[in-house]
Amino acid sequence: MPVDFTAIDFETANGFRGSPCSVGLTKVRGGVVVDEGYWLMRPPAGHDHFDSRNITIHGITPDDVQGAPRFKDVFGEVREFIGADALVAHNAAFDLGVIRSASEVSGMAAPAFDYACTVVLSRKNYSLPSYSLPFVAEAAGVPLVKHHDATEDARACAGIMVDIAVKHCASSVAGVFTSMKLAMPHADAWDPASGELSKATRSALEKLADGAQGAPARSGGRASWSTEGPNPLPNPLADVAHPLYGQTVVFTGDLGLQRPEAKLRAAHYGAQCASSVTRKTTVLVVGSGFAATDLRNGRLTSKASRVLELQQRGQGIEVLSEGEFMQMVG
Repeated sequence: MPVDFTAIDFETANGFRGSPCSVGLTKVRGGVVVDEGYWLMRPPAGHDHFDSRNITIHGITPDDVQGAPRFKDVFGEVREFIGADALVAHNAAFDLGVIRSASEVSGMAAPAFDYACTVVLSRKNYSLPSYSLPFVAEAAGVPLVKHHDATEDARACAGIMVDIAVKHCASSVAGVFTSMKLAMPHADAWDPASGELSKATRSALEKLADGAQGAPARSGGRASWSTEGPNPLPNPLADVAHPLYGQTVVFTGDLGLQRPEAKLRAAHYGAQCASSVTRKTTVLVVGSGFAATDLRNGRLTSKASRVLELQQRGQGIEVLSEGEFMQMVG
């Protein structure tokens, strides 16, 4: 299938999107991988501490990037590799957010991109218990070898995009959206001289000013979710291209956030939150260390078990881990 694009995947040092420590890119021409790139980098100054949780996920440590250039010194090469291509990412809101926030705290301009999110596209093209990258890559016939290695993740994302293009007989990424009667998403450029900082960056800068940014990672314990809290109304001005927009979301288990705060964040991106799993539920967020692979070994809460029952009856419900949800909501 003659489809051209570049797939991208970032790994970050901590919970702030603007803390990239590695990036992998896969360039596709005519539906075939023709080039790949990988860069280790130090995150922007002031945002370069490593959280133990992130290290556990991707295995990159401060020592690994000690002699590496910072994001602002690397991104020119990354931008040149991408060229005029559409960007494709699995949960593109996160990866585009990395570019935007890292550029903001580095005091440099961020370019505009047309892009595609393979989470959003996968929901409309596969029937899966989870749209986590390993599940979708397997369904697309490009099994993921090492999840959270930026190069491997970008390569798997590229394979998913090609498979979806084949399903729609599309000759371009834009053609996929046209065939699905959707508008292709676009991320605007950002100018440090006149642009407003993103919400994620403002929050990170506030924490830095309060002395919290750079503090040691929290040790032990998770927030107690004894209070379900109200279900806020979805933000009517949310980005329709965001993977949570229009979803009905239920939470189960413990996350790092109090449940009312998690609901507010989901609603900000256009989700309708609910307190129990019903036939209207489309997304279940599972805390307590859940990973997508737990769907295969049965380590589930009662709500998650209920979701599996509904899935077996044909209801399309996606199961998200805490990490996937937090990437989506920053």
